[in-house]
Amino acid sequence: MKIKDIKVFVCCPGRNFVTVKIITDDGLYGIGDATLNGRELAVVAYLEEHVIPCLIGRDAHQIEDIWQYLYKGAYWQNGAVSIAAIAAIDVALWDIKGKVANLPVYQLLGGKSRRAVTVYAHVNGETIEEVLKGLEVAIKEGYKVVRLQCTIPGTEGTYGTLGDKKNYYELQGNRPLPPEHGWSTLKYLNFIPELFKRAREKFGYDIELCHDVHSRLTPIETVQLGKMLEPYRLKFLEDAVTYENTDGYKVIRNQTSIPLALGEKFNTIWDAKPLIENQIIDFVRTAVTHGGGLTPLKKLADFALLYHVRMAPHGAPDLSPVCFMAHMHLDLWAPNFGVQEFVGFGTPELNEIFSYDAKLKDGEIYIEDSPGLGVDFNEEAAKKYPYKRSYLPVTRLEDGTLWSW
Repeated sequence: MKIKDIKVFVCCPGRNFVTVKIITDDGLYGIGDATLNGRELAVVAYLEEHVIPCLIGRDAHQIEDIWQYLYKGAYWQNGAVSIAAIAAIDVALWDIKGKVANLPVYQLLGGKSRRAVTVYAHVNGETIEEVLKGLEVAIKEGYKVVRLQCTIPGTEGTYGTLGDKKNYYELQGNRPLPPEHGWSTLKYLNFIPELFKRAREKFGYDIELCHDVHSRLTPIETVQLGKMLEPYRLKFLEDAVTYENTDGYKVIRNQTSIPLALGEKFNTIWDAKPLIENQIIDFVRTAVTHGGGLTPLKKLADFALLYHVRMAPHGAPDLSPVCFMAHMHLDLWAPNFGVQEFVGFGTPELNEIFSYDAKLKDGEIYIEDSPGLGVDFNEEAAKKYPYKRSYLPVTRLEDGTLWSW
């Protein structure tokens, strides 16, 4: 079964998505997600100019060899752009293999380890009271794990609390571009513990809670935050510090018992290796699209299992339903699955383009046993929603210093 053609589609049903479609000489096709938020067209160029010409005529069944060919065969191996392109090819090939076998992809990975995928909801608000109301709704809807984010008083545009502007397009019209947000570590540390104190006082400890720092703190500042949050028993604290210097996480691990989650920006298993083998983190957050596809993510899960680290893949709205369904299969299989980030099933515009059969019940997602990934892409519908240039924001301290967003 040879690869006959590979098409790349860019559309914007509220967010930009890059979708890859691999077509074989016997008429089967598979779908992959190559979205890289804010750098979408760079991935398109990498695919069209450098990847696709090398794959026409190759055996679509040789997933491992093709992955190694695209990674090892390029001298410039790593990086978000190239890895997103490789991931899309890899996932599309798994989709094809599942269709050939007439089995869902999780069966090809090794079968189910659980009945369904536990997901965590996002609850955001401008005030603590607003967040607590949202948490109450989430608990009534059956969620067992919830991420809490709240606007920091005196800080405009706090991460995770943009509400209807979450797609960022409303922020693009005003200069500077990218849009800029303000940040104060002092105000943040003085405020966030109160949010979790109030949440536990009102709802107790049966609901698991998470929080995303989004790499805004230094290691010692995270130690301070961790000690303040320890009484509220978070499931994890996410992205407390930038990951480039992994020794920073040793400082945190040695001084607070708060569980740590990291990895949504990891491109390869080697990014996570020292953190996992030294048991410095508790959850690895690498996404299929940003981590090179299902082929390396299965290896990452197997490696993490040896060190009591659980999988909690990134699930932001800039990952398409193709990546979402790939995560469902990975999560159903992985024996060390922890929890899956979930932002809902998308807008009517999004669901006009992508079709997939997944149901949410009591904080768990169930999928049908469709061959392959169980997701499809409507090329004609996608034409109605052309690409729009968009940037993620940047952050500056109150004195104007550029900071991590």
